[in-house]
Amino acid sequence: MDAFDLFKKLSSGTKFDKRRFRTDIEKFKISKSKNEEITIKTEPVDPVPSSKRKRDQVSNDEQISEGSSLVLLNGISLPADGVKVKKNKKIKISDEEKKIMLEQEKINRLRNEHRISVIGKNVPKPIKSFEDLKTFYNVPEDLVKNLAECNYSTPTPIQMQAIPIMLEKRPLLACAPTGSGKTAAFLLPMINHLKGPEKRGFRAIILNPTRELAKQTYRECVRLSEGRGFRIHIISKVDQALEKYGPKSSQKFDILITTPKRLLCLLNHEPPAVSLQNVEWLVIDEADKLFEAGPRSFRSQLKQISTACTSENLRIAMFSATNTFIVNKWCKRHLKGLVRVTIGLKNAATELVDQELLFVGSERGKLLAFRDIISKGMAPPVLLFVQSKQRAKQLFDELIYDGINVDLIHADRTQIQRDNVVRCFREGKIWVLICTELMSRGIDFKGVNLVINYDFPPSAISYVHRIGRTGRAGHKGKAITFFTEDDTTNLRSIAVVMRASGCDVPDYMLRMKKYDKRERKKLEKVAPKRDSIASKPRKLKIKKKVGESTQKSPESKKD
Repeated sequence: MDAFDLFKKLSSGTKFDKRRFRTDIEKFKISKSKNEEITIKTEPVDPVPSSKRKRDQVSNDEQISEGSSLVLLNGISLPADGVKVKKNKKIKISDEEKKIMLEQEKINRLRNEHRISVIGKNVPKPIKSFEDLKTFYNVPEDLVKNLAECNYSTPTPIQMQAIPIMLEKRPLLACAPTGSGKTAAFLLPMINHLKGPEKRGFRAIILNPTRELAKQTYRECVRLSEGRGFRIHIISKVDQALEKYGPKSSQKFDILITTPKRLLCLLNHEPPAVSLQNVEWLVIDEADKLFEAGPRSFRSQLKQISTACTSENLRIAMFSATNTFIVNKWCKRHLKGLVRVTIGLKNAATELVDQELLFVGSERGKLLAFRDIISKGMAPPVLLFVQSKQRAKQLFDELIYDGINVDLIHADRTQIQRDNVVRCFREGKIWVLICTELMSRGIDFKGVNLVINYDFPPSAISYVHRIGRTGRAGHKGKAITFFTEDDTTNLRSIAVVMRASGCDVPDYMLRMKKYDKRERKKLEKVAPKRDSIASKPRKLKIKKKVGESTQKSPESKKD
């Protein structure tokens, strides 16, 4: 390889700066006069690829004044004296266009600062404060005042962007971390849009996957709409709802907050006990959970409900801490003018939670590890997640004698029992609450300091929602996840989530092999078999035949 070949390799992909080349000529006095033609003889070496050379042509890149010297270098020429060159047309930008460009740059900087990403056309700019709602969207003073009384001083990133989108009546798919204020982000614009009570039946419906989350949303809606006279309802008992919302009712209700199954019971009644023909807003909270497939999924129920909403003015908004391909696909297909908003990384955990993975060896090691955490000092309240109600009962039987205030909640308990447990946990009467996936979605417990995944989460999405019960509304929290040798299927994906949120993760976890999708999907539907938590020995049941004694003879003992 000679010098020219070496130069060709080193300069491959470089750009030729013509303006700097002319300056260097004058600086080093290579050109003595304007009328003198300079020619640099070189071998036919082309350090610049043809595709890039076309972009570097003078006629395409910059305007060159007449009367400059002619320079030939590897096929690139500059105009000499007397040679007329077509000057590039200057693009005239009006003052209004400059203002628009500057404004868009400010909006982009604001979104980048708060890690807001949007996809859609003509997306409204985010608000900086709740006072902007009065200035730009004519939101009444009493609504903004209600926000302040509900301890909303400054808008969170999801509120900054989602509220303006819904105020402009655009369909929305929003994904934001747990505890980021999604409930207020859809309640405020919905209340502002409905303005006041009317006798047209339900005009807004909010769907939640669990009754606990529906009650929490109901309380927040009542607080934010105080003074506006709205009739807000939640379905507690279907039998009572049949009489209350039936065709003979006076239609004196505006907002309905419920679970899909209970609403579907009213729709399937003969005649239908509720009419959705005037619904203007259908808000789906925890959208990814409601779109899950499977025998216990909400997807078919959700389809029937959306079909029953026949109003031309219907708008749909979906909120969740995690997003899935199925939800995105449905929204793209059915929602015109859709705007998608994501805060931070997609399907990521909040950075306010200090996350830890703890290897416990076996199922027996989990109980020892938890008791070790208690002995070192544990700041309640604590949420303890297990994979099934049977294991929740077994763990409760073990911990009830350890001298801590512990209780459990699962789907088999009555609604009154569940409400009492949740209330006592909020009031601090219960220190440790054992729960299943039932409590991993949306429930807002103020000040939960620690979340322990006693049983490994079935998926990365489940992990995000579980640990999202702490680290809410700006308060820091901690999450500890126990794992054994049998929990390697999802270990890598959860380690990736932890690394994305800034936690230290051993490198070997990130290098683990990826398991087949079928195996991971199977874990989401069917919980793995685990050894019993109970440490008490099982009672031996001896079946005795008729006429036989249960006591063994000495001879049989020797045998």
